This record gives sequence, structure tokens and C-alpha cells, in this order.
Amino acid sequence: MSTSDICKICKDGASKSNDGDACDVNDMLQNLSTADDNGDVCANCGKEGDEINNVCNKCKMVKYCNAACKKKHRHKHKKQCEEHLRLAAERAAKLHDEKLFKQPPPTEEDCPICFLRIPTLHTGSTYKSCCGKVICSGCIHAPLYDNQGNIVDNNNKKCAFCRIPTPYTDEEGNERLKKRVEAGDAKSMHNIGCYYRDGLHGYPRDLPKALELFHRAGQLGYALAYNNIGYSYEMGIGGVEVDMKKAKHYYEQAAMKGCTCSRHNLGLIEIRAGNMDRALKHFMIAVRDGFAPSLNQIKELYGYGKATKEDYMKALQSYQEYLSEIKSDRRDKAAAADEELRYY
Repeated sequence: MSTSDICKICKDGASKSNDGDACDVNDMLQNLSTADDNGDVCANCGKEGDEINNVCNKCKMVKYCNAACKKKHRHKHKKQCEEHLRLAAERAAKLHDEKLFKQPPPTEEDCPICFLRIPTLHTGSTYKSCCGKVICSGCIHAPLYDNQGNIVDNNNKKCAFCRIPTPYTDEEGNERLKKRVEAGDAKSMHNIGCYYRDGLHGYPRDLPKALELFHRAGQLGYALAYNNIGYSYEMGIGGVEVDMKKAKHYYEQAAMKGCTCSRHNLGLIEIRAGNMDRALKHFMIAVRDGFAPSLNQIKELYGYGKATKEDYMKALQSYQEYLSEIKSDRRDKAAAADEELRYY
């Protein structure tokens, strides 16, 4: 992340554009200042005029004609300033939680072939660099048919959507991914980032380069990229030091975009902080999107008396609702034929 991406107000390293709410309190104060503006009047001497534009550096709520008046009025304004800051922080936190604990839409569109919801489990779908589509395991495993309804010999492993053969070599596959990156495809950026992180498919292991690609993909809206950035800060990898504040920030950005893994990680962070109610909210949202580990975590909380029976029953019901949206005979056949095509 370049220095241009550092917030100039709060200095905490969050991006100014799409990385979240680093400056919520400052934005709130600015909005309050605009809303409560009763004219340009110096709070110290009462002078009026267009030149009354020297504002309190902290709360932004009062104006002065010059720095001398600001200094003279500082002791009188201190309590009011602190109260403005407290109220703005409370309002910002409330607005942030409203966004954070809202059930997000699925991270992927429905399968373009069977039009069923894409499963959350990573083995339940595959990204195709040939056409940029995410196809479910059932449609990948199913036979292909021609226009007359005859089964097509698919020994070449053609894409179920665009019928282009799957690349045989890493070079072919990497070339396709690079073209997708040039077209602004966030998933391809994320995938290449994973290759740099793990040293796969001919890419050297380069953690800083991986983190750079994750940032690019995240700014384009790909939730899993933000999850990987959060994990980097949590574990101190990729050329960054351990920073749980930043890790939580990026997990939140990923969770609000629908990443169930980040949502689960936030629940674990809240458990460690002793915030069981907030942890349970995160796990419930993740369960509704099909993240089985969160269901198991709620079961454990129930066993320890940290969640009620009603909570656990609600979680089970939510998970069943998710399963009803993703289950199909075609996907069941794929899972039975190959463990790597399991979808729940």
C-alpha cells in the first residue's frame, strides 16, 4: 500500500477510497459542523464576517476569527469539545455496526448454467479464467451435450460454459489469468496473488507482491482479497508486522462484502475480547451463508452456556435454509464421484 493510500486524518493506514470507515468519526464531526452551522461568528469575541474560518482542530464545531481567539477560548471550550467528540464517536460506532451486522448478499452470482446459488465451500465451485465465470461443481462434473442432445466427448475437459479447453500447462493458465488481470478482473488478481503467496504454478514465492495484488483485488470489490490482507496483518506475513487493529479492519471490509471466513474470524476475535453477544451475531450471519465452522462454534458456545438453546436452533434452521438453496441432484452426483467436488 503506497503512502497515498494512508488516511491523512487518522493516520491508521486504511485506504481513503474503498477500505472502509477509518475516518467515520471525523466525517461525523464534519457533518455535525455543517448541520449545526449557525453562521460565521467567532466563539470567543463574537465577531462576524466571512473571515471567521479558523475552526477547532478537534471537534470542528466552533469557529474563530484567528488563532489568538482560538487559544483564549480553549479552556472554556474544552468540555464542550470533549462532549462533541464523544457523541460523534458513539454515532459513528452505531452506524458502523448497522452496516457490519447486516446480512450481506452472496459473494458470487448464481451459477450461469444451472442458475442455483454458488456454494460457499470452496470445493463447490471453480473459477474459469477462459470466460471469467464461476461454475458450480455439479455443472463442471455433468456431461456436455451438443445441439442435438448428444453427449460430447469431453476428454479435453472443456469449460462447461464457453467450451474452451482447460489449459494443460501452467504457462497456458498463467497467460489466461494475465489477460483477465489486464481486463480488470479482481478474481484473477486475487488468484495470482495466492500463487505468489504460496509459490505455485511457476510463480516465485513473493509475499509483498501477493499483498499488493490482494489490495488491488480488494479495491475492485473482491471480498476474499480483503480476508487475505486481514490474515496477513493478524499473522505478520507479507512484509507487514502483526497489527490486530488493521487485521480486524480488513476482516470487517471482507465480511461486509459477504466473506464468511472473515465473518467467522471476527467472531473469534470478539470471543477473545469477551464480547459474546457480538461474536454470536457474526457466527449467525456466517451460518446463514453456509459456513459450517460457525455453526460448530455456536454449538460450542451453547455447550459452555454462552449461547441459548434458541440461538442454536435458529442457527440450525438458518443452515438448513442455506442448504435448500444450493442442493441439487447434479451436485450430489459430483460430490459422490469426487471428494474434491463436495459442496457442503
